[in-house]
Amino acid sequence: MKAIILSAGQGKRLLPLTEDRPKCLLPVRGQQPVLEVQLRSLAACCVDEAVVMVVFGAEQVEAFLERTDIPGIRVRTFFNPFFAQSDNLVTVWLARPEMTDDFLILNGDTLFEPAALEKLLAAPAAPLTLAINEKASYDDDDMKVKLAGGRRLLAVGKKLTGPIDGESIGLMRFRGEGAHAFREALDQAVRRHSGMSAWYLSVVDALARSMRVETAAITGLWWGEVDSPEDLAVVREGLEELEKERPARVHASPRERRIERA
Repeated sequence: MKAIILSAGQGKRLLPLTEDRPKCLLPVRGQQPVLEVQLRSLAACCVDEAVVMVVFGAEQVEAFLERTDIPGIRVRTFFNPFFAQSDNLVTVWLARPEMTDDFLILNGDTLFEPAALEKLLAAPAAPLTLAINEKASYDDDDMKVKLAGGRRLLAVGKKLTGPIDGESIGLMRFRGEGAHAFREALDQAVRRHSGMSAWYLSVVDALARSMRVETAAITGLWWGEVDSPEDLAVVREGLEELEKERPARVHASPRERRIERA
């Protein structure tokens, strides 16, 4: 299976830490940066290919991948030349040629223990499945979700009001007809006047009204995102605790790593 990792951003809320390097290269587990921790988690779950969408610090990301050995996963980068004029919907739209067979989309600042991805991969087959987390309350930055019947997605977005059933963690799986429907919806969304400034989850929100979009709750398993210095501190502490409590489990057999550029 392939994973598309959205690592194009600088991470301006983390300045000055990201003044001269992209957020995905900030160290979070010892000297391992965000991107390495993500790739190792993917490889531990037998995801054998990753396409990293890059812009800011692209050369640094590619140099890092060239010198970093991550057994079990092939990695390529894909450059988005329109990032300065657009939001992440366009980044995802550019990755359409990579959306064949089954695949994952992962936000470039989302980290998780392998068991969280295993939960998503083991969820009942559906065209599109979002990994979600449940908690007592939600803030303005959370990508909130509303559900029907326990698992089926009704809506996803930061501005949802009323009863909230969880938050999207920025990790999702596409299968079968879901890949085709998503590509078609991206094409339609990017044609609109608002397309350049839209988030790709707005497309997922719209798809939930016309096709089966389901969720997999990873509540109780560790995950985190890196948006601010406070988040960075929490993620570093969480990964340190995870190392003590849950030794890494590597399921994928070692194979030669290939770094390519698109």
